[in-house]
Amino acid sequence: MSGMSRRGVLAVGGSVGIGALLAACGGSSDKSSGDGTDSGSGSGATKSASAKPPAGPWTFTDDRKTAVKLDKTPTKLVAYVGSAAALHDYGVECAGVFGPTTVKGGTADAQAGDLDVTKLTVIGNTWGEFNIEKYAALSPQLLISHMYEAPTLWYVPDESAKKILSIAPSVGINLKGVPLTTPLQRYAELAASLGADMASATNAAAKTRFEKASADLRAAAKASGGIKVMAASGSADSFYVSTPASASDLSYYKSLGVDFIVPNKVEGGFFETLSWENADKYQPDVIMLDNRTATLQPKDLASKPTWAQLAAVKAGQVLGWPSEPIFSYAKCADQIEALTKTITAAKKVS
Repeated sequence: MSGMSRRGVLAVGGSVGIGALLAACGGSSDKSSGDGTDSGSGSGATKSASAKPPAGPWTFTDDRKTAVKLDKTPTKLVAYVGSAAALHDYGVECAGVFGPTTVKGGTADAQAGDLDVTKLTVIGNTWGEFNIEKYAALSPQLLISHMYEAPTLWYVPDESAKKILSIAPSVGINLKGVPLTTPLQRYAELAASLGADMASATNAAAKTRFEKASADLRAAAKASGGIKVMAASGSADSFYVSTPASASDLSYYKSLGVDFIVPNKVEGGFFETLSWENADKYQPDVIMLDNRTATLQPKDLASKPTWAQLAAVKAGQVLGWPSEPIFSYAKCADQIEALTKTITAAKKVS
């Protein structure tokens, strides 16, 4: 699988990977002139106090080992929507975003977290869409994104990357081959460098909550009596089963004792693809189902006989899974608490 196709697969399936859904997300081609959208609404959730950019020179070394050095702390930030959502939780705001920001009707995509998307310039809303003119018009001082395949920045189109990266310096945070705590720490460090008060009551409480949630999940996994969990995603033609080693969140949950089903025919290091006829190959007690907008949800899968016959589905033990986490302590705590609750309530059905 080529780098481009691998990135395209990940764009729709995240750590699970769903190449078949590329068309539903706008395709895998780099539509660098796409217009995106500027509408939507945020959730209005409480966040940390607004960051106060420190005076003087600013330096940050990203996960490409690139040291970005500026005369002053950048304030005109443009970021991948998940990066912007994490920074927002710490009190750092972006002027523009790219990636899944709004859904039909203009409301905020789940991947936008608590961002008020009505106040953001959306550079592109789908895979391959990045409006360079709109980006340049913001006079950006820094571009921020995830990296699944360093040094490539997530959702920055390959074909126009050189031009995009010539407009402003960039920072990339690696997500591949590391546990959840690593990108969490890196985004916290980035936020702090941009002026976030990580010792504020809100930010300190979020980190404490994350640590407690992790301890509670460890205890729940130990007491579960061998509850088996499977992370998966559905498309019209295929059922994708993720290997926990491929995702920072899953690998972290596994380190806490969650017993994951590991597929035995993993493709490209990320997932196993099953036809719907063979979707019952694995029988977990709990299914973590990719809940992003491009993927099929339980109501969409109800007509799939093999889905309906999975023991976990019959038992109602299906948990929505944001396979591309927002790397703030508050958002990650949300997901860990939900998984703990599900495992604690689950019964052995496999």
